[in-house]
Amino acid sequence: MFVLNQQTLNRAASFSGIGLHSGNRVHMTILPAPANGGVRFRRVDLEGRPEIEARVENIGETNRSSTLAKGNVRIHTVEHVLAALAGLGIDNAVIELDANEPPIADGSSREFCKILQAAGIVPLAEKREPFTPPAPVELKSGETVLSLFPDDSFKITCTSADGRGRFTEFFSVEITPETWEKELAHARTFCFYEEIEHLIKNNLIKGGSLENAVVIRDDAVLTTEPLRYANEFVRHKMLDIVGDLSLLGRPLRGHLVAVKPSHAANCELVRRLAAQMNRPLRASQTFAPPPAGVSAPEPAVSEAGTMEVEQIMKLLPHRPPFLFVDRILKIEGSRIVAVKNVSIGEPYFQGHFPGHPIMPGVLQLEAIAQVAGVLLLKQVEASNQVAYFMSAEDVKWRRPVTPGDKLIIEVEMTRVRGKIGKARGLCKVGNEIVSEASVTFMLRDV
Repeated sequence: MFVLNQQTLNRAASFSGIGLHSGNRVHMTILPAPANGGVRFRRVDLEGRPEIEARVENIGETNRSSTLAKGNVRIHTVEHVLAALAGLGIDNAVIELDANEPPIADGSSREFCKILQAAGIVPLAEKREPFTPPAPVELKSGETVLSLFPDDSFKITCTSADGRGRFTEFFSVEITPETWEKELAHARTFCFYEEIEHLIKNNLIKGGSLENAVVIRDDAVLTTEPLRYANEFVRHKMLDIVGDLSLLGRPLRGHLVAVKPSHAANCELVRRLAAQMNRPLRASQTFAPPPAGVSAPEPAVSEAGTMEVEQIMKLLPHRPPFLFVDRILKIEGSRIVAVKNVSIGEPYFQGHFPGHPIMPGVLQLEAIAQVAGVLLLKQVEASNQVAYFMSAEDVKWRRPVTPGDKLIIEVEMTRVRGKIGKARGLCKVGNEIVSEASVTFMLRDV
């Protein structure tokens, strides 16, 4: 049964430890929060104590864990503490951290559940608003398949296995606070022995040990204690799903059937659900007739300089899957900043490369060109014209871009003469430049 009212904590709950991937010492305090505030993280170690809402729009990297990002602030491996909150039905909380990653504890959500239950869970006056998808949603990427069906409750049916089919496990359960704590919360994170060297080379698992993870080597299971469930690995995958899906910001009513899930696929599913959730509002705005005698205005850049994808497509001829701009964040004179959320559902990941998805560098270059085209078209107030890409110089690709990355595209117009424009652009993930180039293009009538 779903809880009818929103809930929060009765008092603060604290826990200290180390971060799994960063290896940093961290103290975490989870505080009560008012209704409709949702869950948010607060970095108390940084100036201004910046906050990041645990929402789909703030999903950053999804390589081996889920990262939230907002501006220059990042919080890694959020899924276990989010799963504990969601599993126990806590809708509103502030999670204070004095480092960039919550403590990993024993690799499960068990310790977080203990401190939350000890703090007490209290109802609020405001009602919950669960989301039921109006139609089934299916996501496929390589061997991963996620299928979500409308339901009166929240259920997960999951099959997990490695690429060689080892340790294939299956489990299915309806998620309630009782089943969450009993059936999923104790399942620990795990990895295969042959993955460890790769993870270390990529600056991950700096805080990893057999105290907080299970290691599988061939047919042996390395752990400091016996497995907590006979099928502990698939249950941990389901624990991750509960945490990742909480980024929707509303309780979910549906039956998720997952085969070989991953953080990247989980978060892409959340994006698709968020699009469904927001569609009724957009549809009502689209179909509402204008006042009598007044023509509906064309979309334009807002005062803040932002543009949504519908507005971008009024300027650019590109359409998915070859539109590489999701949103214009700002336009200031000769400078423009845009964003592209790189999701596991991008069609080019099917062949570039299977099992090791990387965004092609030429598509990052195309994103720079498209954003530069938007800027030129706005500057010259062109109508019925298209910006044709002519050339690229000083192109550099500095590091791979993978599913879950939020690509920030910054372009500055350096020269405009007639219908020819030149610009310098770069793509960033966080504060790190991943590619850059100088581009030239021309406006032509269509």
